[in-house]
Amino acid sequence: MFKEIQAQLQSHQHLLAVSKLQPLEKVELLFQQGQIHFGENYIQEALEKIKLINNPHLKWHLIGSLQSNKVKFLQKNFEYIHAVDSMKIARLISENAQKINYVQKVFIQINISNEVTKSGFSIDEFEELWPQLASLAHLKIVGLMTMPPLQNEAEQNRQIFRKLKTLADKYHLKELSMGTSHDYKVALSEGSTWIRLGTILFGERTK
Repeated sequence: MFKEIQAQLQSHQHLLAVSKLQPLEKVELLFQQGQIHFGENYIQEALEKIKLINNPHLKWHLIGSLQSNKVKFLQKNFEYIHAVDSMKIARLISENAQKINYVQKVFIQINISNEVTKSGFSIDEFEELWPQLASLAHLKIVGLMTMPPLQNEAEQNRQIFRKLKTLADKYHLKELSMGTSHDYKVALSEGSTWIRLGTILFGERTK
């Protein structure tokens, strides 16, 4: 399945293997097949995997919501952070990165469908706060990320992905983190540059 999905990607599109709750052996097996980008939801689990696998060729992404008291653990461990969902978290990441002379690449999470159960900036909030976000010296905002309603069929998410692409284009942001195992084909057709796939690559997670 890995090679099949890779074949669907254009040169500017990337596969992020979501390895949360997956054993180290499966991560290493996928790496041997050519996958280098891995996404983790929980910072403690991510840091443990990074330490145990100890492979400098792997690029780690933090894709889950980040609590303010965990920002100090980021250090230089993550190539990208995908879920910067508030101004407070953005500032803390930048301040933490400044202390270690690092510029952290991030995606800003946009709650396109305004779900009350989901975090992220509304479109209006993002546009209002963009000058402040863009001024954070130790953040490199590479693009936008969104998570559509879980119950949606793939085709229902097309308009959500399209809105995110329009917003990103308006602010000259080139990267879009959108699309998961059930809707990644729609996401790719609407301009996604990072699809986040877990179960389709690894099989069911350990309960």
